[in-house]
Amino acid sequence: MLRRSGSSGCTAERLAREFEVSTRTIKRDLDALEHSGAPIWSRPGPGGGYGVAARSSLPPISLSPAQAVALLAAVSAAPDAPYGDLAAAGVKKIIDVLDPRTRAKADQLARRIWVDSDRPATRAVRSALEEAMSEQRTVRIRYTSRDGDRTARDVEPVIFASTNGRWYLIGWCRLRDAMRWFLITRIEQATVTQAPCSGHTIEEIGTPPATAAPLFTDEDH
Repeated sequence: MLRRSGSSGCTAERLAREFEVSTRTIKRDLDALEHSGAPIWSRPGPGGGYGVAARSSLPPISLSPAQAVALLAAVSAAPDAPYGDLAAAGVKKIIDVLDPRTRAKADQLARRIWVDSDRPATRAVRSALEEAMSEQRTVRIRYTSRDGDRTARDVEPVIFASTNGRWYLIGWCRLRDAMRWFLITRIEQATVTQAPCSGHTIEEIGTPPATAAPLFTDEDH
């Protein structure tokens, strides 16, 4: 985004709105970038902001047009995936720093792919579930079962799982005192509490099917 802003730069407030974080976080990250050697400049006062030195360049992202479009297609086809909004923002950053020739070819190829997906759970619900999982804190949800029963539950998140095109939150339900699967689109409301998770493990969920796998394994590194 700093590169796109050119010589006019970009304010911390605008960056904070774009990435949905506080201005304090933005300034901290900009300081970290500058100390790591990135050519960041800052201009105080009205009309000021932050930018990238015109004569410098950031490390390039080397992707083929097909790889770039594959990333776009993946995040577009799974809008209800955990951290899906962050994934879309990440792909946008990657596309923005492609060289012009690769970007042009990727744009042409992207026009040949259409995506029609179901409406995901509300942003507020997904954001709460994502935060609870990342911070390992109990989340309070209002859930509607397949039979239409509505209950309020405190759940300790253990994993997100996708099966048959649907995303689930799997966690320890304090109401049932057992591990439970919650279809994310049936969660009407979610609030992160201050209560930490008590340490339930992935192994407690059971043996996954042979076709299931985490996003990363030891072999991926």
